[in-house]
Amino acid sequence: MSAPPIDQARPYMTALTDELTRSGAIRTPAWGQAFGDVPRHVFVPRWFQQETNGKGITVWREHHGANTADDLVAVYRDQTLVTALDPDTAEQVDDTAWTGIPTSSSTLPSLMAGMLEDLNVRDGHRVLEIGTGTGYNAALLCHRLGEHLVYSVDIDPALVAAAQDHLSAAGLTPQLVPADGTQGYPTGDTFDRIIATCSVPAIPAAWIEQSKPGTILVSDIALGIEGGLVRLEVDETGRSFGNFTATAGRFMAARAEARTYAAPQRRERAAETDTHPSAVTATHMRTHYPFRLLLAFHLPGAEIVYHVDDSGTTALQIQGPDGSWARAPLVGDDMGMVAYGGDPGLWTQVEAAWRWWNDAGRPSHDRFGYVREADGSAHAWHIPDGTRWNIPARV
Repeated sequence: MSAPPIDQARPYMTALTDELTRSGAIRTPAWGQAFGDVPRHVFVPRWFQQETNGKGITVWREHHGANTADDLVAVYRDQTLVTALDPDTAEQVDDTAWTGIPTSSSTLPSLMAGMLEDLNVRDGHRVLEIGTGTGYNAALLCHRLGEHLVYSVDIDPALVAAAQDHLSAAGLTPQLVPADGTQGYPTGDTFDRIIATCSVPAIPAAWIEQSKPGTILVSDIALGIEGGLVRLEVDETGRSFGNFTATAGRFMAARAEARTYAAPQRRERAAETDTHPSAVTATHMRTHYPFRLLLAFHLPGAEIVYHVDDSGTTALQIQGPDGSWARAPLVGDDMGMVAYGGDPGLWTQVEAAWRWWNDAGRPSHDRFGYVREADGSAHAWHIPDGTRWNIPARV
């Protein structure tokens, strides 16, 4: 099914651009023009929308094309559109619906706009994009800089081939290569700007090697419990220095395999040890993104997951790399109680982080800096007072 002509989609493209401008995601005329001119529907001829089916199962419902007004409204809404599912976890449950873990998407347009603005490109800049996906972000970069200055890599050859088709349909031919983006661009070129639309636990050495003094990197750093977008500038020593940006968002993790994620290796969970009252609740953790980011600084290597017990009670659970855990219910009469197993110091750190964050005036995430030293070590700090947290390398 062919994509509708640009004239048919133009009112929706304009409405999205106006929305992103009003929200502050688009801050400069050049990016406003790019979003107004580049047709998103060309890059998402197929996507999946999450819903609950008639059996009460959460599924991904497949949609094709943008040939109706409803389809165009969906494509030009400020929302992420999932475009691929992990074949190892995907299971078809009816004619047009699957369960499974998403592995590729067309990113939330407001998030894309904020990152592109944070990139601060100038005419003549050569840009490397890590994570080609649908090709839409590359198309926006081509509109701003010219296709000869845009390079993009993705680990999935099928995604790269589809993105090339989408870009060709839009009249664009940037340099696309199927490759592991954590290793940079295969030819070893250097770039003025690097933008990653996948998350990494640390800035890869290859990105620094393909930078030059003054190169700006915008990437999502996944620190375990939480992460965030950082904007870093590389100096002549290979040190990259900056801060978490006001643009908040999370991306799918960079993959080592083309189409699937490796199964996580976790220690066996410790047996339950005790339950006690706490001033920190699951609601505090779920509501306050900057607090979760601070928790990630305090508890490197830990994760936060949803846990449902035998009675159906949902809780947020922090899991340490040693098998320790601490669990706070999201609903019910016990919301002020915490159950834990293994090291009780896990929740002690949560309470210490909560006190620090409140005593510091509940700083927003963009009040935290981030630096990757030339040797690969990293740390975060609170910009107003210099309080520092070392961030161990994660394997």
